[in-house]
Amino acid sequence: MTEKILAFLVHFVTSVISGGGYAGIAALMGIESACVPLPSEIIMPFAGYLVYRGEFNLLWVATAGAIGCNVGSVIAYWIGAWGGRPLVERYGKWVLMSHHDLDRMTYFFNKYGGITVLVGRLLPVVRTFIAFPAGIAKMPQMRFHVYTFVGSWPWCYALAYAGMKLGERWHTDPRFQSAFHRFHLAVEIVLVAGVIWFVWSHLRRARQPTNAT
Repeated sequence: MTEKILAFLVHFVTSVISGGGYAGIAALMGIESACVPLPSEIIMPFAGYLVYRGEFNLLWVATAGAIGCNVGSVIAYWIGAWGGRPLVERYGKWVLMSHHDLDRMTYFFNKYGGITVLVGRLLPVVRTFIAFPAGIAKMPQMRFHVYTFVGSWPWCYALAYAGMKLGERWHTDPRFQSAFHRFHLAVEIVLVAGVIWFVWSHLRRARQPTNAT
């Protein structure tokens, strides 16, 4: 089942990027930043592989990804700004965002201000949800977008660069292919265990307020 899901995601991502080019990259990263579980760890490395193939430019790939993050984040920002914390608490469970996650991000946002957006964009999972507390706090939108772009660009660049280098080594270094196949099962087990833990812990936390009442 996991392999089928991953295969579907990979096929979807590769089809959109191959057909849509830079706009496809921006669209996919926008979907991820709108809190839809479409991992950038699949999107940007494949775009980087196409950089290796000579179809894209690395800098423009990273820029397209960062622009997509901005566009997608608008949705989460305005949900927080219009509905406030009660709306996010009510519907956050649909994107596996628990009260604990919202409390933690709100705490850091209130303590450190808008710079939290910039730093949060460099952190897995946090980067997806950081727009909610920014919207709740009604952070100036221009500053929000600047920090989102500045924080997202290095993330997109690093993932695309990794994909580019993996493409180079895949075809030039036989040892890399051998090592990849040798540890392929172990990597899959770790990834699946991580996803299961993330989903389980967030669902458990989401139930706690209901059980307490």
